[in-house]
Amino acid sequence: MADQAENAAAEALPKIDTSVPQSARIWNYWLGGKDNYEVDRVAGDAFREIFPGIETGARAARYFLARAVRHLAGEEGVRQFLDIGTGLPNVDNTHQIAQRVAPESRIVYVDNDPLVLAHARALLTSTPEGVTNYVDADLRDPATILREAARTLDFDKPVALMLMGILGHIEDHEEACAIVRELVAGLPSGSFLVQYDSTDTSKDYLEAIQQYNEGGSIPYILRSPEQIARYFDGLELLEPGVASCSRWRPDTEALGLPAEVHQYGGVARKN
Repeated sequence: MADQAENAAAEALPKIDTSVPQSARIWNYWLGGKDNYEVDRVAGDAFREIFPGIETGARAARYFLARAVRHLAGEEGVRQFLDIGTGLPNVDNTHQIAQRVAPESRIVYVDNDPLVLAHARALLTSTPEGVTNYVDADLRDPATILREAARTLDFDKPVALMLMGILGHIEDHEEACAIVRELVAGLPSGSFLVQYDSTDTSKDYLEAIQQYNEGGSIPYILRSPEQIARYFDGLELLEPGVASCSRWRPDTEALGLPAEVHQYGGVARKN
């Protein structure tokens, strides 16, 4: 019976397309993960050949996530996290960092990638005191995300909204800004936005992205630091504001990283 149930669950999963590279799997490859396919590794190697700094940027972005979550859970007392576009499980995911600081933390992951869905069981781990849950939804549908997240999170208390490297997949910048506004509007005062995306500050990066976008994958748009800063309009930015991810409150994890990477982000409070 258990085998039949597992088979049925597997058959219910959306079909994973391995004919074209996919950004979450390529990012997983750059970070040293194993949840990727040959097509992703080929694309990742081709990207790195044009823009060798991509792996450094990937590490800087990952360390930024860790520092931001530690700060919010430790210094700001946040106990709820809504991580949209979470990607594939890796070392020190949001729930692991938050619950290490505060075991009672509640985390909801949101993604709609089939491989991420297949790994949902890996994400659905938690301390006994806390909760970790998963929502299958699209970033372009904030109303559904907020409604489903409310099954796990208490929207009368502060929530940290995590949008890590995901808004570049929204091709129209005004639409991306509108999505952020709608998500933030659904959160109570005292909540936070944590966000980063890759920037158009390198000619090699622009060339590598153009080649990637022509390969049939979901396009990713590099934006200026000023465009990324617009996601925080109306919010109170924490120091040092919107900055290169390696410059955001660096600690020992950031040692060995260049001061400037082409991933910019920040953390801001909703008053």
